[in-house]
Amino acid sequence: MTKSDNADLDVVWNTPNVLTMARLVMVPVFIVLTWYGFYGSTSSHWAALIVFIVAAATDHLDGKIARARGLVTNFGKIWDPIADKALTLGAFVVLSLVGMLGWWFTVIVAARELGITWLRSHLLKDGIVVPASFAGKAKTTAQMVLIVFLLFPFSGGVWENTALAVVAWILIAIALWLTLHSAWGYIVGALKRPQR
Repeated sequence: MTKSDNADLDVVWNTPNVLTMARLVMVPVFIVLTWYGFYGSTSSHWAALIVFIVAAATDHLDGKIARARGLVTNFGKIWDPIADKALTLGAFVVLSLVGMLGWWFTVIVAARELGITWLRSHLLKDGIVVPASFAGKAKTTAQMVLIVFLLFPFSGGVWENTALAVVAWILIAIALWLTLHSAWGYIVGALKRPQR
């Protein structure tokens, strides 16, 4: 790797990184709108869903643009997954608070996300930047699909409709499996790295 390549990795202000930063800014906005949406404000409910979909779209766009234009940076490798975690964990916490999702699921996801974040930061101290894996991206996608489903203002609610409840449980099972499977992949990968 040349000195110029190293300089490119340290760039912060480019389109993919700005999209990542925008996703981080949207997190508190989404949480507030969701809270008000589930407590009687239909407009807030729809706004929360739209903000989440837009934020989720930036997750797809930033990575796609970074790879297509050669704009992959250390900032993006670190902050893109953090932005994903902030968005999904924020959503799961507020969905648990309003009774749409069991706390057991949110606690498992939070433990996984915080544990893998700690692992990544530990490796970073040794100069090892761990980008998001394919399984990690699949996990994020599954979690986001689940969140959109639970956020959607179905008439009568998700859990009061048997068919919708079955779909919700299937989405929960898929998201949970990918959450644990991707975590195991990171742990195995870390254990296989040569010790210094």
